[in-house]
Amino acid sequence: MADGLRPLSSRLLRQVLVPLALTWLAGTLVAAGIAYYFAQKAFDRSLLDDAHLLATNVQLRGDKLELALSPREVNRVLFDQVETMYYSVTAADGTLVAGLRDLHVPPAEGSAPQRFADVRLNGMSLRGVSLHRETPVPFDVMVAETTKGRNAALERLVWFSIVPQMLLLVALAIWLRRAIRHELQPLAHLQDGLERRSANDLAPVDVQASSRDVATLATALNQLLGRLDSSVRSQREFAGNVAHELRTPLAGIRALADYGLSQSDPHAWREQLERIAASQARASRLVDQLLELALAQEAEAGLRLEPVALDELVRDAVLRFLPRADAAGVDLGAVGIDAPCRVRTDATLVDGILNNLLDNALRYGAPSPGQQAAVTVSVERRDGDVVLAVQDNGPGLPGEQQAQLVQRGAQGQTGQLLGQGAGFGLALVSQYAQLLDARMVLGSGPEGRGWRCAIHFHAGG
Repeated sequence: MADGLRPLSSRLLRQVLVPLALTWLAGTLVAAGIAYYFAQKAFDRSLLDDAHLLATNVQLRGDKLELALSPREVNRVLFDQVETMYYSVTAADGTLVAGLRDLHVPPAEGSAPQRFADVRLNGMSLRGVSLHRETPVPFDVMVAETTKGRNAALERLVWFSIVPQMLLLVALAIWLRRAIRHELQPLAHLQDGLERRSANDLAPVDVQASSRDVATLATALNQLLGRLDSSVRSQREFAGNVAHELRTPLAGIRALADYGLSQSDPHAWREQLERIAASQARASRLVDQLLELALAQEAEAGLRLEPVALDELVRDAVLRFLPRADAAGVDLGAVGIDAPCRVRTDATLVDGILNNLLDNALRYGAPSPGQQAAVTVSVERRDGDVVLAVQDNGPGLPGEQQAQLVQRGAQGQTGQLLGQGAGFGLALVSQYAQLLDARMVLGSGPEGRGWRCAIHFHAGG
């Protein structure tokens, strides 16, 4: 694991529990505040009832107010098992009628008959109420009590709210941790499987996915491994093809050079140098074809098809091969390119198809003695497709040998007899046709003469 990076399970647990804990804390504070408010109301109501009870026992005797209850009766009325109670009854002019003189609770304001307040008496914190009466004459009753029981009740209320929720939060954290680890177990298996693999093992990874996300990740990873495996195999095959196919021409060049060096006749030297040059040209063409074949396989992922003028590509290819055809005495022509013809394809790959087909036709399309060699490139529309065909009037090939020509390294009897090529031309054409979603058809010319290769494109553009 990289330094400073937390496991995914820990991060997910934190992302869930932190907001949940904050929400729980806010909810607990709100609940505690509400409980505190209503608990205060209940205690204050009890305190107010005591004040009303004392007020009902205040009487006017003569011109003076007096409390009709004796101190013993007052203690019985205000008795509380936990709190200590204090009271005071004062006349409107501030004269003490009964109770404690030092007890001062702020009087009620406005039209309110009572007022609650937190007061202090001899260093003690008290909760008191001041009750004002107008009959028989104006007077005030003040009752206060200590807050031990009140605070203890509030603390118990808060703890009874917090502790169960904390236990639930801990239980939820344990459950979430197990659930997250269970859901992430396929990723752990995937990591373990990849770490145990060798660099050459690109087989698909077996993942027991427990969710769609993991299944999608496994599918994408296996697709990547598949592409890498295909690329590695292509590179290995390319290297093997190069090593195998270049061995023969290089050995031939070395043999020709050794033979020329053993001769003393300048004419023999020139003849051998010409053969060496021809062998070198064939080796260079072989390397070019091998590279084209490897690049064709790599181009599949980024290939983009677009409308292309097929008639212009054919015209340019014919003009490009025309000097070579004239030098070889071959009648090279094209038909069906007078009218514009567009197909959805890739111009570079179509140009590669034309180059290889025309090269093969000029190499192997030698007719029978006494006949004029001819190669024709045609473009025609047939059954909704556009057909690009290259045909010669050479000896042709039997049907069972035509299927073998699309395999790499298969030359056919004509190529073997002529000692030309390496059998990669039609393999390239077949590969290009597959990349272009086209269909390649091999066959003979009219009346079974010559050889014909047709590429069927889907019409478009």
